[in-house]
Amino acid sequence: MNFIKYIISTFLVFMFSCVSIAQEKRLMRADESFKRYAFVDARKIYLDVAEKGYASADLFKKLGDSYYFNGQLEKSVIWYEKLVNEYPDDLDTEYLFRYSQSLKSIKRYDEADKMMEMFYSITNTDQRAVYFVSTRDYLRFIEMQSGKFTLKKTSINSAFSDHAPSFDNLGNLVFASSRGNHSSMSKVIHEWNEMPFLDLYKSDIATQENVLGQVKKLKGKINTKFHESSTSFSADGQIVYFTRNNFTKKKLKSDENGTILLKLYRARLKGNKWVDVEELPFNSEEYSVAHPALTADGKQLYFASDMPGSRGLSDLYKVDVFPDGTFGQPINLGDKINTEGRETFPYISDSGRLYFASDGHVGLGGLDLFVTVPEEDAFSIPYNIGKPVNSSEDDFSFVLNEETKIGFFSSNRQGGKGNDDIYSFKQIDELITTCKQYVSGVVTEDPTGEILANSDVVLLDEDGNEIDKTVSDDKGIYSFDVECEKSYIIRALKDGYKPSEDILLTNTALEYTHTVPLQLSKGGLNNKEILPGEDLAKVLDLQIIYFDLDKSFIRPDAEIELQKIIAAMKEYPKIRIDVRSHTDSRAPDNYNLALSERRAKSTIKYIVKKGGIDKSRLSGRGYGESSLVNKCDNNSDCSEERHQENRRSEFILLE
Repeated sequence: MNFIKYIISTFLVFMFSCVSIAQEKRLMRADESFKRYAFVDARKIYLDVAEKGYASADLFKKLGDSYYFNGQLEKSVIWYEKLVNEYPDDLDTEYLFRYSQSLKSIKRYDEADKMMEMFYSITNTDQRAVYFVSTRDYLRFIEMQSGKFTLKKTSINSAFSDHAPSFDNLGNLVFASSRGNHSSMSKVIHEWNEMPFLDLYKSDIATQENVLGQVKKLKGKINTKFHESSTSFSADGQIVYFTRNNFTKKKLKSDENGTILLKLYRARLKGNKWVDVEELPFNSEEYSVAHPALTADGKQLYFASDMPGSRGLSDLYKVDVFPDGTFGQPINLGDKINTEGRETFPYISDSGRLYFASDGHVGLGGLDLFVTVPEEDAFSIPYNIGKPVNSSEDDFSFVLNEETKIGFFSSNRQGGKGNDDIYSFKQIDELITTCKQYVSGVVTEDPTGEILANSDVVLLDEDGNEIDKTVSDDKGIYSFDVECEKSYIIRALKDGYKPSEDILLTNTALEYTHTVPLQLSKGGLNNKEILPGEDLAKVLDLQIIYFDLDKSFIRPDAEIELQKIIAAMKEYPKIRIDVRSHTDSRAPDNYNLALSERRAKSTIKYIVKKGGIDKSRLSGRGYGESSLVNKCDNNSDCSEERHQENRRSEFILLE
C-alpha cells in the first residue's frame, strides 16, 4: 500500500514537473517573441499561461507592456494592477509611471496621481516626475485650455490603421494607411500589432467644407511592401521626407538584437511619381530615426529618435538642411522639450510653432499633443492643447494650416473606425501659450492638519534671498505671484513651531497649490531648566550654523536655524544671548579673529533685522581659531569637512 502511494506521489511530482517545464518552455518562446516586439504573438502565450494559474512579476510586466506599447492602455491596467498589488517589492519605478498612464486611460485620475507621487518619491530627478509635481492641478489647466477646436470624423478612415496626416503643396492631405497590404507575408513580418504594413496615400482637401476626396496611393518608388509613414513636403512640393522601415537596396535590415528599426528617407517628384529615394546620412543600423517635419523655409528638419544622447524612449531633434541638400549635425531639443518618456511626431507650423506628441509631459493619458512657441534660439515650455483634441487615449501627428485654421490629427480613441483614425478640426480660439503663474497654499499643523492662521510665509529665490513675505489669513491661506520657469523656496514660520521649507518649481500656466505643514518645536524652552552659560543651540536642538570658507554671510541652511533662535527670543522676551563665532585654523590668527568678529556681527544683524529682536538683548564677539572643537590646528592635515566643524556660531544664554 505504501509502495503504491509512493508510486502515485512520484508520478504526480513527475507530471507536475513536466507541466512546469512545458510552461517554462512556452514562456521562453513568448519571451523571444517579446524581445523582437512581436507583442501579439507573445501575449497569446502569456495570457494562456496566466489563465492556467501561473503568476510572476515578469509575466505581469510583459502582459501589461504588450498592451501598453500597442496603445491599448485600458487593457494594460489589469496586469499592471496585479503587478503593483501582488509584487510591490519587485517593481521597477518605470512601471509606476506606466501604471499611472494606464489608469488615466480609464479616467481614474486620483489613483494615477498617487502612482506619480510614488514615482516622484523614488526618482525625483526624472523630468516626468518633476513636471507632475509642478503641475499638480493639470486637469484644471487642461480644462482652461479645452474647447479651442471643433472636431469631425473624416471619410478617409478604414478598418485598419490610418494616421500621420500632412499637407503637400497641391491641397492634398497625405497620410499613412495599412488598408492596402493584406498579404499573409505582411501580417507575418509586422508582428508588433498584427496590422498590415503601411503605405502612403493622398486625398484632396475641399478647404471651405474641410471635406476629403477620393483616396489614392502615392505613385513611384516611395511605397514598398514594408512600412512607409509620416511625410513632410518642401514648399514647392518637389521633395518629400518620409519614414520607412530599415529597407535599403531591396533588403530589410535589423539591429544586433534582431529589431527592425525606422529610418528617414528623401524622394524627389518626377512628373507625378516619386523617384530617387535616398537614405538620410544620420540614420543608423542601431537606432531609429523617424517622423520628419520640415520648416516652412526648408532650412531645418525636425524628427524623433532614440539615438545615443537621447533622454527618453524617443527625443525630438533638429538638423540643418543646407542649400546643396546636405545636412548638419542633429541637435537634441533639450530637457525643456524632452523627457524620459516618448516625445514624437513633431510638426512645425509656418509661424514656427512646434506641435508634438508626448507621454512624458503631464496629460490626460497615453500620448497627448503639446505646443511650444519659439523664443529667441529656443522654445518655450510646452503647453497641453486640451480637449477635445486630447483624450485619455493616444493622440498624435497634429498638422495645422494657420491661414484656414483647419487641421488634422490621429487618435486611437474609442468610437473610431479602425486601429488609428484621422480626425479633422477647425481652430476656433487661441491656445494659452504664455505662462502666468502664482503659488498659493495652506499652512497647517503637522500631524493634526489644524489650520494655522497668522503664520509668516516667506518667498525666497533658489539662492535663499528673500523676495516677498506675507501672513496667512484666517483660513491659513497665503499666495504669491511668481515667474514661470524659475525655482523658489517657500518658508513658513510661526511661534512655537519649527520653521518649514518647500522647494517650488514653476513651469505651468496656472497656479501651484500645496500644503505647508508645521510641527510643534521639540526644542522649546518649556519644562526645561536652563542655566546661564548654556548654549541655546543645543537646548533647541539646532543644526550647527556653519559659514563658507572665508565668508561671513548667512547661508540659506543657517537661516532656518536662526529662525528658531528668533522664535525662542520672541516667546521668552526676557532672555539675553551672547553670540560667539569661530573660524577654522587656516589663515593667520589675526585674520581669523577679524573674520570671526564679522561672523558674529552678521549673525546678530540677521536676528535683529529679520526677527525684529531688540539689539540690547544680544551681544557677541569673535574668537577666531582659539576654541577649536577638534584637532584640526595649524599643524594638522584635515579634510574640508573637518575644518568646517570649526566654522560655527554659538548662542550662549546670559539670563
